[in-house]
Amino acid sequence: MLHTRVAPFLLALLAGWAQALSIAAPWNGQPVWWLQLVSLAAIAWLVRRSRSRLRAGVLGWVFATTWLAATFWWLFISMHVYGGLPAPFAALAVFALAALLSLYYAAACAVFAALHDHSAPVRALVFAAAWMLAELLRVTWFTGFPWGAGGYAHVDGPLSFLAGRIGVHGIGFVAAVLAFMLSLFASRAALRSWRHWIVLGATAGLLAACNVATQPVQSRVGERPALSVELLQGNIPQDEKFQPGSGVPLALEWYGRELQGSTASLVVAPETAIPMLPQQLPPGYFDALKARFATGDQAALLGIPLGSFDAGYTNSVIGLKPAAPVYRFDKHHLVPFGEFIPPLFKWFTRMMNIPLGDFNRGSLGQPAFEWKGERLAPNICYEDLFGEELAVQFSDAAKAPTILVNVSNIGWFGNTVAIDQHLQISRMRAIEFARPVIRATNTGATAIIDDRGDVRKLLPRYTRGVLSGEVSGRSVITPYAWWVSRLGLWPLWLLGIGIILAAIWRPRRRP
Repeated sequence: MLHTRVAPFLLALLAGWAQALSIAAPWNGQPVWWLQLVSLAAIAWLVRRSRSRLRAGVLGWVFATTWLAATFWWLFISMHVYGGLPAPFAALAVFALAALLSLYYAAACAVFAALHDHSAPVRALVFAAAWMLAELLRVTWFTGFPWGAGGYAHVDGPLSFLAGRIGVHGIGFVAAVLAFMLSLFASRAALRSWRHWIVLGATAGLLAACNVATQPVQSRVGERPALSVELLQGNIPQDEKFQPGSGVPLALEWYGRELQGSTASLVVAPETAIPMLPQQLPPGYFDALKARFATGDQAALLGIPLGSFDAGYTNSVIGLKPAAPVYRFDKHHLVPFGEFIPPLFKWFTRMMNIPLGDFNRGSLGQPAFEWKGERLAPNICYEDLFGEELAVQFSDAAKAPTILVNVSNIGWFGNTVAIDQHLQISRMRAIEFARPVIRATNTGATAIIDDRGDVRKLLPRYTRGVLSGEVSGRSVITPYAWWVSRLGLWPLWLLGIGIILAAIWRPRRRP
């Protein structure tokens, strides 16, 4: 009957939507770890019951397309509201991106369906391995866009204990194993099997143990002195930010005043807080900023574009402190269409009114900004989505950052869940590396995050203000930071591929 044929695809669509909500719920911006497991269990159950690889792949594609489109739907705002792209074209572009990335998950489900003739534990590993490989492919495709990876839903859950050991994608693997085992209980036979109840008890015990392990330690040995910080949030309207008659003078006046009047040891201004090249600024403006921090006991980090027509341009952060040359960090991981135009796509960017161009790329592992005994490592906008790239700075413990600094402007995406999603990404980086993260943004979320991933202070979004607080750097090297700084994500790639190959070569038997 028609409804029995359509129902699985409707369930896949609903489960994909739930997966998107689990990353950052739109009603409070918080992750919902159990919803991520339940929604992934739903697609695992559907794929397990599929009678063909093609059907399994299509179900996986429907799930992932819904999940990804519902996760980064706010790209529509940047293209339509600020870019002037007609709404149908903007909506089609978001759908096309989600649909294309979802082919990885379709392939993962098809591979699992082809290897289903194994015992339940083996099938769980195969499902998790295939799913993790799809996530890793999304890290690398077209410079990488792993926004909304399932592991981010667990920044507050019991599995967050694993972040400092195996990272967000390792958590995604463990979550997929748990989700598959959960899917087995959607049948009466499973409910009558004592073996499945043992597995359920063991799973519950694992989650309980991880939950205990995530509880904060009350005392620490050798805690570092606190550094006073002020984080600036200008809330410059995005449609005026680069307009010489409105947003530019507003930004120069407000940020200039706050930088000059800061009383904290460190003041941080967001990405392109100064929206002009130094040579384009009003006479004496840039010199006054340098003179302000050339003496005394204060320092500043601020976002500003650098370069020239001949040398090319960079999206950069400069650091100013007494008796030292100007520090410079250039963004490495550029945004496709925003900071560089991929080959064959200039026709697409010409349809929008966004100031786009090709920026020069900074190198990986740029030195940190040293101040008051701390090593502050800047990253710009969605660069903190790529923990494996930030990890390059942790290969030498003596030079590893003690504090991570994110400067962002995601005003392109409006007052949406994108702000909350980015905050959860920064929180995951804090846990992975056991480092506090301070975030200065144009519209939100400007925040101070401790090395456990807890938000200690948060400025209301879409307000103009200064977030004042203290942050204590950390120097411990987590297991994740140790191995990913040396090996990248290759251990996870090899784990996933190894499980798939072992399942192919292993003699099969019916469960």
